[in-house]
Amino acid sequence: MAGQRSSAAGVAPEPCRHRLALAVQYASHDTDLPPRPQLRRWVAAALAGDALVTVRFVDEDEGRTLNRDFRGKDYATNVLTFVYSEADASPVEGDIVLCAPVVRAEALAQGKPLREHYAHLLVHGILHLQGHDHEEDASASVMESLERVILGRMRIPDPYADRSAPIQG
Repeated sequence: MAGQRSSAAGVAPEPCRHRLALAVQYASHDTDLPPRPQLRRWVAAALAGDALVTVRFVDEDEGRTLNRDFRGKDYATNVLTFVYSEADASPVEGDIVLCAPVVRAEALAQGKPLREHYAHLLVHGILHLQGHDHEEDASASVMESLERVILGRMRIPDPYADRSAPIQG
C-alpha cells in the first residue's frame, strides 16, 4: 500500500468525469454482488484522476491465500488493494480484491446494508490506489474524512459512526 500523497491534501475529489478503464471479475459464488454499472459509479466518485482498475470478487479461500501471500496474514480480509503505479502517476493502476463472504459477514454484524458496505470498501480501495493510507493516525484521519465526504455525496451514512468495526484492508 502506497503512502499518502501530499497533493491530495485531504480534499475529496469533486465528482467529475475522469477516464476510467474498469474490469470486473466475479470469482465468487456469492449471488448478491454489486453489478458493474454500480461499481463504476462508486469508483468514479472516488477518483481524482484517470485510472485503470480491476475489481475482483473472491471467496474465502482466494481471499485468505492473497492476504497470506502478499501481507503475511493467514486469514481472509474484506478488501485488498494492489497498487501498480507510482503515487503521482496518471493514470493510477491497480487491483482491488473484495472477499464476498467477509464483506457479507461484516455488513451483517455491523447492521449495515450490504450495498453500502461494498461502496465503502471500494471507495477505501480507490483511495489506497491514489496514495492514501491509514498507517499513522494523521493519515488515517485524512483518509476517513475523504471516505465520509465521498460516501456522503452518494447518500451513504458515515461508515465510522460505529467505531467498533474498523477497516481491515
